[in-house]
Amino acid sequence: MVLAGNHVRPRWPSTLALTLQVLTGRWFMVFATTLIMLTSGATYMFGLYSTEIKSNLGYDQTTLNILSFFKDLGSNVGLLSSLINEVTSPWVVLSIGAALNFFGYFMIWLAISKKISRPHVWHMCLYIFIGANSQSSANTGALITAVKNFPESRGAVLGLLKGFVALSGAIIAQIYHAIYGNDSKSLILLIGWLPTAVSLVFLRTIRTIEAVRVAHELKVFYRFLYVSLGLAGFLMATIILQKRVTFTRSELGASAATILFLLFLPVAIVVKEEIHLRRRKRDDHNLGNFSQLKFENPPPISASTTNDQARNQEISCWSVESIFGPPGRGENYTILQALFSIDMLVLFFATTCGVGGTLTAIDNLGQIGTSLGYPTNSISTFVSLVSIWNYLGRVVSGFLSEHFLDKYKFPRPVMLTLILVMSCIGHLLIALDVPNGLYVASVIIGFCFGAQWPLLFAIISELFGLKYYSTLYNFGSAASPIGSYLLNVRVAGYLYDKEAEEQLRALGRARKPGEDLNCVGVECFKMAFVIITFVTLFGAFVSLVLVVRTREFYKSDIYKKFRQEKVAEVDVAATAAAEGGNDSVHGK
Repeated sequence: MVLAGNHVRPRWPSTLALTLQVLTGRWFMVFATTLIMLTSGATYMFGLYSTEIKSNLGYDQTTLNILSFFKDLGSNVGLLSSLINEVTSPWVVLSIGAALNFFGYFMIWLAISKKISRPHVWHMCLYIFIGANSQSSANTGALITAVKNFPESRGAVLGLLKGFVALSGAIIAQIYHAIYGNDSKSLILLIGWLPTAVSLVFLRTIRTIEAVRVAHELKVFYRFLYVSLGLAGFLMATIILQKRVTFTRSELGASAATILFLLFLPVAIVVKEEIHLRRRKRDDHNLGNFSQLKFENPPPISASTTNDQARNQEISCWSVESIFGPPGRGENYTILQALFSIDMLVLFFATTCGVGGTLTAIDNLGQIGTSLGYPTNSISTFVSLVSIWNYLGRVVSGFLSEHFLDKYKFPRPVMLTLILVMSCIGHLLIALDVPNGLYVASVIIGFCFGAQWPLLFAIISELFGLKYYSTLYNFGSAASPIGSYLLNVRVAGYLYDKEAEEQLRALGRARKPGEDLNCVGVECFKMAFVIITFVTLFGAFVSLVLVVRTREFYKSDIYKKFRQEKVAEVDVAATAAAEGGNDSVHGK
């Protein structure tokens, strides 16, 4: 019974108000970003459909590796999308990426399905470049926006979202089997329409949202992480089970339905967090109470910091005059200041060596397994193992480096060096053809490949600031196609074809026009991966230069500037609230 004249504040928000708050909040934006990332990793599935392209179009290994290079080039060179993102909203970049994705992969599907005349090699290179370039658009429009929304949890954000990209290969494969069965040509068609549809659905959700940091922000990301770990575990169990028994169409559908349930489970996290925020706003309706902020001994805003920020804002992002007068590490560099800095050049070179080697192994897993005599079902297992461990490498390096940095001031460049050294073990296992070593190598290489990316992008954001992060992010990504071309095309592809032709000559015959060129035996990739091992070790040595140069920076409080900015915002808000309260008291 409600007494007349008494106003009772409802304990729970209305359904409509809560729904609007959820759909417009930061955490739903994170959820939307995870779905976009989960469907944007088609480039990591190249090992599943490359054989289809090779057999239908009669390519040799060098040609296939050239196609792989343009795939990597498209997915990692996002200069256009980054420049567009600097001057427009994220939805513009996501729209462009959706269109590129559909066109590129749809044309590849038409080609291998014989629905159009056999395209020239350069046509196929163009198609896969366009399709893969949608991944850089997704990264620029969605992932970078998430980092800017959560600047003090960037390691966790990068690890989580890049981890979801790594899982996309295994997830899309399960959905593909449920919808199309074993029609491998249709996998490319699915890659064409599914990411496009997801990006279009969340166009207006992805945006920069200015909000203060809540005290338990990192804990919320850990909840997202736990769901993703459950998803990865289910995928691993499903993949192992599918290698032992043959799934019926209904069982494949049930597996895909379970995956979809786990994909949407984070919505519960989002709703719970928004209810918490709504209650906090209700309790803290007095603007003088900022209890949701977390400041541990916030440092005073120094005059030098303010002057540096003002000076940096006045300089154009492409100003040539400012190249050799950069600000201190952690401040907002201009684009040219960052590109010409020794820190960036060292980081870029080390990453080129590390990513180039691991990507060469991943893109050639099918051919490596065949040449070493592994059964066909084992080859698909390698691809799945790489996908899962690629994910684990990303989330572990992202969250662990964030934890170590926060608790022990452990520099991310040190962790990057350790990852590069670790990847050499996987390369040697391939080069020496250790019995069943390819299983272990796929785990190590998948983990190390994934672990490098959150570290690279977090280091870039920490050393050079977030103002031009979308452009600098895509510049860092360019290390992948450069390393892939040098080590995959010029080394692995060339040596593979050379050995295959020698085997044909040993049999007393020449290669027929259009014949698929195949190599059998340990010598097919042995020398290539010996070279890759030495290149990666050299990259690790170079990365030690960055460790030495940035050791003092990482000993300091690298996120101090963000807390200073929030302190200033809180002071302004508190002053405005006080003035408003005084006006009200005096009847103004």
